[in-house]
Amino acid sequence: MTRRRGIATVALATLVAGSGCLQQAAPAPYEERDGAPPWPAPRDGISAIQKAGLAELPLNDRTDPWIVHLTIAIDGKPVEVVRHIGMDRPRAIQAAVHTHDNTGQVWLEGEGNRTVTLAQFFTVWGVRFTEKCLGAACGGVTVLVDGREQSPPWDQLVMRGARKIDVQARTR
Repeated sequence: MTRRRGIATVALATLVAGSGCLQQAAPAPYEERDGAPPWPAPRDGISAIQKAGLAELPLNDRTDPWIVHLTIAIDGKPVEVVRHIGMDRPRAIQAAVHTHDNTGQVWLEGEGNRTVTLAQFFTVWGVRFTEKCLGAACGGVTVLVDGREQSPPWDQLVMRGARKIDVQARTR
């Protein structure tokens, strides 16, 4: 064995042996935000995915896709639907409901995507969403699906099949 090959072998063995010491950091606990926007996507999305009761899917699972356009407004002012909601990028997993970008497109893909509710989407985003509150706006919430007003409870409102969902909240 040449000296160069021997050094490379030792370096590779050290790298492989040492890689067992690197561990994924424990995820942060689930936190529901009840403040005003903007609301970034949780970095450790796994806690939110688990809280929503959704499966942990591979980040590249693109099976059975459906796209819903979501708009949100508080007192008539638009709220950005941010990228990477429903994703845990450090662990390469995603929920069946997630966003790829900040265009308002919400993707339903993978196992369980046909039964995801609007309430589960806000859970994976980590944002308080009740009959009266969206984040800090607690003067009432109205939800329109394809232009038709919907009645709560939002944990019964399945997203699959909708083309456009509008969520309007008021502070008073």
